[in-house]
Amino acid sequence: MDAEQEPPTEPREAYLDAARECVLDLGWRRTTLTEVARRAGVSRMTIYRTWADRPALLADLLTREWTAVVDATAPDAARADGLVDRLVAAVRALRGNELFVRIVELDPEVLLPYLTSRRGRSQQHLIDLLEAAVAAGQAAGEVRAGDPAVIARALVLAGHGFVLSMHTMIDGPGGPVSAAALEAELRLLITRALAP
Repeated sequence: MDAEQEPPTEPREAYLDAARECVLDLGWRRTTLTEVARRAGVSRMTIYRTWADRPALLADLLTREWTAVVDATAPDAARADGLVDRLVAAVRALRGNELFVRIVELDPEVLLPYLTSRRGRSQQHLIDLLEAAVAAGQAAGEVRAGDPAVIARALVLAGHGFVLSMHTMIDGPGGPVSAAALEAELRLLITRALAP
């Protein structure tokens, strides 16, 4: 293989890439496993052997997407400093993620189970990262005492509102409440919640 040549993508990843394209182009409701197969260049049965149904495919797609966003911005358990900055960056990155934006625009009901019925894998991933970062911050004397699991989950609950609903609280251009002003409040909220 040439040094400049990229390694081949795992088939499952290529199928998820095709599903992502479908959701961006058509929305989730109009995405079929047949269309995913067509875009991936495989038979429909290949997709059905990988995922039994559309919800299973969607769950894997969302987990891959949100976990990648979180991993790119989430706090590192080995570092207590910068926790607030990284949490605010994670909220900003999730809000700006093109797949997230498209789902909110066309198929917001897809997100409802993760807010009202159960935790998703990517939510649990973020909780695990936060719990470790909070514990590290406590050990360094930079984060208040308390159960790291409870603190991590409370931070995720607070983040839900800023990720999902912040756009509803922003005024139009020149209005008194901007995204930057709300981000500053989020930063203050997290800072005070973690202060020793």
